[in-house]
Amino acid sequence: MTPRLHYGTPAKILHWLVVLLLAVQYPIGWLMPDLHANTPPGTPMILHISVGLTILALIVLRFVWRLTHPVAPESSLPPWQRLSSEVVHWGLYVMVLASTITGWLFASFRGWSVSCFYLFDLPMLAARNPAGNRAIDGLHQAAEWLLLILIVVHVGAALAHIFVYRDRIMQRMLPG
Repeated sequence: MTPRLHYGTPAKILHWLVVLLLAVQYPIGWLMPDLHANTPPGTPMILHISVGLTILALIVLRFVWRLTHPVAPESSLPPWQRLSSEVVHWGLYVMVLASTITGWLFASFRGWSVSCFYLFDLPMLAARNPAGNRAIDGLHQAAEWLLLILIVVHVGAALAHIFVYRDRIMQRMLPG
């Protein structure tokens, strides 16, 4: 399989859908009321879980698409930028997967049925476990912060390519 020079339409759509959903997901998570022991999930939590599950499905599709439709690194970039780009991109995949799966585990350890937009339930990944819940909550929060840091680095690099380097790197992922 020969890598292409630009991302195809499916890759772009999946990328921007994940961006949009993450832009919705972070405020939902931050604005949600604190959850106390034995608190059932309310509508904000169901929405947070549902958006997370949607992000999980999309990032898995995006990952499979990337593996089966590779895009060549931009040859005009210096080696350090190509390497850092790869590290950040793979880090984004890992942290999106880590944050969504730890969120699902969080709900499972709380004993919650995991509902996707009140349409259907998904299986619990583990049995109710208060000690596991405390541990996974910390991992979930750490994954979300690491993901946010990687997002800031990624966006910063994209902006640098637009305004500092003034190259056409961003054109590879923009619609059109």
